[in-house]
Amino acid sequence: MAISLFDTLLSTPDMIAAFDDAALVQAMLDFEAALAAAQADEGLLPRPAAQAIAAACRADRFDIPALVAAGRRSGTLAVPLVKELTRLVAATDKEASSLVHWGSTSQDVQDSAMVLVTRAALRLLDADLATLCDWLLRLGEDHLATPVLARTLLQPAQVTGFGFKVAGWLAPLVRARTRLRAAAAAALQVQLGGAVGTLAVMDERGPAVVRRVAQALGLETPAAAWHTQRDEWVRLGLEVALLTGSLGKIAADLALMAQGEVGELAEPSGGGRGGSSAMPHKRNPVSAMIALAAATRTPQHAATLLAAMGQQHERGLGNWQAELAEWPTLFLSAHGAVRALDEAFAGLTVDTARMRANIDALNGLVAAEALSIRIAGAIGRPAAHAAVEAMTQTAVAGRRHLHDVARAAVAADPSLRALDVRQLDALFDPAAATAPAQRLARRRFDELRADLAALNRQAS
Repeated sequence: MAISLFDTLLSTPDMIAAFDDAALVQAMLDFEAALAAAQADEGLLPRPAAQAIAAACRADRFDIPALVAAGRRSGTLAVPLVKELTRLVAATDKEASSLVHWGSTSQDVQDSAMVLVTRAALRLLDADLATLCDWLLRLGEDHLATPVLARTLLQPAQVTGFGFKVAGWLAPLVRARTRLRAAAAAALQVQLGGAVGTLAVMDERGPAVVRRVAQALGLETPAAAWHTQRDEWVRLGLEVALLTGSLGKIAADLALMAQGEVGELAEPSGGGRGGSSAMPHKRNPVSAMIALAAATRTPQHAATLLAAMGQQHERGLGNWQAELAEWPTLFLSAHGAVRALDEAFAGLTVDTARMRANIDALNGLVAAEALSIRIAGAIGRPAAHAAVEAMTQTAVAGRRHLHDVARAAVAADPSLRALDVRQLDALFDPAAATAPAQRLARRRFDELRADLAALNRQAS
C-alpha cells in the first residue's frame, strides 16, 4: 500500500507495516494455503497437491510491484496473484497447479486477507489504547482535588476538578475498547463463498471447508458468505472512526489548555519536538495536532464505508473496491492519534498553579451560580438571579472581586442579612468547589479501573 509523506507523518510505522503490500499479499497467500489444506482434509484434492500449493505461498517469492500493476488492469490483486501462484506451483507439481484457488473467487481471497491484516491492526490499536487509558487513569486520580476552570462555549463557566475532566476523556476510550472487541468478534470472519456465494464447486463439502479454513486462520466461521452483506464489517470500521473522534476531543482540550495565554498543560518538549522553524520560544502541541488531523479526516473515510454498502446483487461493482481503498486509512489515522497522545500524556506537564491563577483572575465570577442559589433561599430564585446579575456587573465594572461585592450587598440589604456570611465565603473557595466533581470522579475512576482490568484479563 503506497501512502503519501503526509499520511506517514500522521500515522505510525507499525500500522503502516500492518497494511503494507507485503503484509496483504502474505495474508492472501495464507488464505490460499489454508484453502488447499482444508480441501485436502475433505478429500477434494490430493494431499501432495495441497502441500505443493502451501510451499509456494511465500510473499518473498512474488514481484509485488508487478502484481500491483497487473491488478490495476484486472481490477483486483487476486487475479495476478493466483496466476503467479499457479506458475510457481507448476514448477514443482504440474497437476497441483490446476487446483490452485479451486472453488474460490477473487473476493474470497482479498476479503479474507483484509480480515487477517485488520486483526493485526486491531491488536496494535488496542495495545496503545490500553497504554493511553493507563496514563489517563493515573493522571486523573492524581488530580482529583485539583481545581480547574470548566469552560462552556469556550468561556469560563465554573470551577471543576481536573480529575473529573480527565475522567471525561478516559470513559469514551474504555467504551471504545469494549465496543471494538465486540465488533471484531462479529466481523473478523473468513470470506469463502465461491463465484456467487453458494460454494457450488465444492458441493455438500463446502461448509466443512469453510469451517476448516476459518479454524486454520484463527477466524470466525460465517453463517454464509458476506460478499455484499457488509454490515458487520462496516460496523467495525465505524467503531474505529468513533474512537478517533473521541481522541480528537481529548486533543482539542489539550491544545486549548496548552495555549500560552492559558498555560495549564504542556506537552513534552526537547529534541526538536514541537519546535518552530522561525520562533525558538514556541512549544507546539504536536501530539494534539496529529490527533486533531486524524479526527478531521476520519469522517470522510467512514462516510465512504457507509456509501459503499449498497453493493449490487451478489458481487459489487466499484463500491467494494472503494471500501477496500478507504479501510486502511481509518486505522492509520486512529493509531497515529493514539500513539501521539500516548507520547503527550507520558510526559505531560500539569501546571496546577496556573490553573489556580486562571480561576483567581476571574475575581470570583465563576461562583456566581452558587451564590445565586444560596441567596435564593432567602429571597427566591428570580430575585436572587437579578441580584447576583447586578453584583457581577458591579464587580466587572469596578474590577472588584465578586466575594467583596456580595458581602457588601448582604450587609446593605435587610432581606439578605439573615444569610450566614461564612457560608458565602465558602462559595468562593476553589478547593471546596471541586468537592462535587471529586465525588463523581472518584466513583467513575473506580468503575473505569474495574472495566480496564476486565479488558486486560480478556486480552491475556
